Amino acid sequence: MTRSLTSDVASLKAYIEREIATLRAEVRHRTETAGVAEPSPGRSAGGAGAPSPERGGSARTAQCPCGQGFGAPHSCVDAAEGHDASRCLCAALPAVPVSAALLSPVRDDSGEITDFVIRAGNHIRSAEWLVSPDQQAGQLFFAEARPGAAAGGLLAALKDVLATGHALNGLVVDYTEERYGRLRRVQLVHYAASCGDQVLTTWRPVRSQAELLTIDAQHLASMGWGRWDLLSGSVSWSEGLQRIFRTDPALPWSLLELCDALVDDDVGAFGEFIASVLAGEEPAWTRIRFVVLGEVRTVDLLGRPVAGTDGRPWALQIVARDLTPQMRSRRRLAEKQVETEQLRQQATAERHVASALREALLPTYSEGLAELGLTVAAAYLPAEPDAAVGGDWYKCRPLPDGRALIAIGDASGHGLAAVARMAQQRHAMAGLAQTGACAGDVTTWLNELVCSDPSSATATVAVGHVDAERVLRWTCAGHPAPLLLREGRAYALPTEHRGPLLGVLPGHQYDTAEFQLEQGDVLLLYTDGVVERRGQDIAEGIHALTGLLAAGDGLSPQGMVDRITDVYERGVHDDDACLLAVRVD
Repeated sequence: MTRSLTSDVASLKAYIEREIATLRAEVRHRTETAGVAEPSPGRSAGGAGAPSPERGGSARTAQCPCGQGFGAPHSCVDAAEGHDASRCLCAALPAVPVSAALLSPVRDDSGEITDFVIRAGNHIRSAEWLVSPDQQAGQLFFAEARPGAAAGGLLAALKDVLATGHALNGLVVDYTEERYGRLRRVQLVHYAASCGDQVLTTWRPVRSQAELLTIDAQHLASMGWGRWDLLSGSVSWSEGLQRIFRTDPALPWSLLELCDALVDDDVGAFGEFIASVLAGEEPAWTRIRFVVLGEVRTVDLLGRPVAGTDGRPWALQIVARDLTPQMRSRRRLAEKQVETEQLRQQATAERHVASALREALLPTYSEGLAELGLTVAAAYLPAEPDAAVGGDWYKCRPLPDGRALIAIGDASGHGLAAVARMAQQRHAMAGLAQTGACAGDVTTWLNELVCSDPSSATATVAVGHVDAERVLRWTCAGHPAPLLLREGRAYALPTEHRGPLLGVLPGHQYDTAEFQLEQGDVLLLYTDGVVERRGQDIAEGIHALTGLLAAGDGLSPQGMVDRITDVYERGVHDDDACLLAVRVD
């Protein structure tokens, strides 16, 4: 059978029906042509020794307190009463493959049945800890042999069997018994039928230990198996297969019903699988998708034919493993990978935009600073690698009056709002510096700008000018003091003139301090993100940064910035940071 013959469900079902019809016709033909040997004249089909009515013989029926039938010698409580034990019903009990006993009712003075006595039993134990019925002959069934069984409704059921003559077809009883100081329980299913004024009852475990382990194994491995008899049309499924296809245990699917549940794209593959099994190929394997209660389930199928001596398969056995959870996990993983790739691409784009934005808002120092005898290096340090620019900023450029502007600030907050405030304050600083005013006046005017804007939050800033005589005139609004590296020793500049944060006190006049710089001095301006650590006093961070600056004596400004950046990136930070290193040449 080629794939083209099973391109749709109708074609596939027609193919299966033809194969089954052909098989049945061939088997039926062989059966009819083989014939059945007829009995010889004068002989009964039952054998030479069988009595027949025509010959005057008659079937003999043994009558005894135990019932009727034939069997081998056995132990019976009525044996002492003179009946023929070899011809009673209890002689057949050893041939019953489950626990079996013949019971006689025990009545009280009013004629009410209160218990049953065990007349005879076989040797089958329904549980390893239960006594076999043949060892309990002569005992009261409920009072002695099976204490507690009456509570499960069994006594009432057996009384009903005697009263109505209707057989008991399966009563499940949770039987619990204390034996040798240990409580034990087993679920037993009981069957019973009346035998005159007695009851023949059998019982077995609802499930054997092997069945329970098999069910558990199917559940753990998401497996199941089924058998399709092509001659009779009967189908049997394991509980695992019923669980995979969500079917009623009493209504397993035929092969045609399996076809109806196929995903359209898998019809051809399933057809090839069935064809290979019918052709006797072992093992035949495929992966098929079925639609079960609106959900697509992916199932691995392993098939094997059950063939006769002629080689023709008359039944199919299929083992199935449900891969739906794994396939669902793979789909989720693939979706996550696509989502992760999209986020990665988005993050790359954002980093590119952030880098361009930093270059626009936080440019590197102008070459004009070199003409003033200053070498400058700067860096923006995001708290996370993928973070965009935040509220930290710096400004370093030559002014028309021959001075160099050195400034660094931090607008509070995060996100686009902080970026907007940072851009506003930085550009305002650049514009105010063009007036030629001192650092204190520039900071005072910047504070008024921040205070007058209802949408603004607080900010910090350190502003200074370096003139031709290498004098630093600077002011500070709540910002950490610059660090000075001179001849291998590093320390913070004095901050007695430090003023409040920007945006806190309208009208506050900021003071300007002077500090004489020398050739080879390095000034390090930074924002608090460099020295802040969760759970650590900021003074400890400033002390560590001071030591790091001193240890870098002899490095260029860029080398110093790179060294501090490397240490910063190895730590855990909650805030972005800026660095600005200025060397007096």
